[in-house]
Amino acid sequence: MSELEKAAELIDGAGALLVCAGAGMGVDSGLPDFRGDEGFWTAYPPYERLGISFVELADPRHFAEDPQLAWGFYGHRLALYRATVPHEGFRLLRSWGAGKPGGIRAFTSNVDGQFQKAGYPHVAEAHGSIHHLQCLTRCSGEIWRADDVDVPIDEDTMRAIEPLPSCPRCGGLARPNILMFGDYDWLERRSQAQLDELTAWRRAHRDLVVVELGAGQAVPTVRRYSELASAATGALIRINPREPRIRHDRGVSLASNGLDTLKALDALLACSST
Repeated sequence: MSELEKAAELIDGAGALLVCAGAGMGVDSGLPDFRGDEGFWTAYPPYERLGISFVELADPRHFAEDPQLAWGFYGHRLALYRATVPHEGFRLLRSWGAGKPGGIRAFTSNVDGQFQKAGYPHVAEAHGSIHHLQCLTRCSGEIWRADDVDVPIDEDTMRAIEPLPSCPRCGGLARPNILMFGDYDWLERRSQAQLDELTAWRRAHRDLVVVELGAGQAVPTVRRYSELASAATGALIRINPREPRIRHDRGVSLASNGLDTLKALDALLACSST
């Protein structure tokens, strides 16, 4: 039996499905890959001219020191994610979960809101969401939606054009409700509530199968969670073209592209149901 067939067999026999997704999940939707400085600079040439890396830019101090620079990057990403259409793989995974007694849940380190756009009602966003804002100075614990926020950008300099998003409570600068690098001011209340709900669901569905996609080792949040969620059973399917290995071989490793692999699995599942 091939590894792909083993994965299809696991999915077919699952009582519930947990999708764990990292940044690679969005590549098939046309979202840029920030893997290494070269990938980031390919997506955003102005930052290469400035010599600014992704890790340097995704630092919350810029909102206080140079808010136009900070909102230039995050405002552009907000517009990009709003315009992005989730790829077919989101639908395939959701269709598999719809047939399970325990249904489907998603855990992601992505802040792009693609799972919600694809119709997933239960998503745990470990690093927050760009579609929600908080006060930079944390004048309160309030987190609010960014639906009415539009940040014009000078495409040549990648700097935001004022007025910048503001806090409805104190009138000061707002920032995305995202966990950034070295971030001690992120309000985690919203994300923690999602994680608590997911934990309760996991405990009620011990026969779940985990499908992990696009999660690398550089930021191991998703890989650690998927291994934790499948620790008791080894029912983990890791789809990753570069880093597919699972610790102690506790699961099925598929060294291939996310969307292509999901389509291949769907074909096998369709055959097993006829």
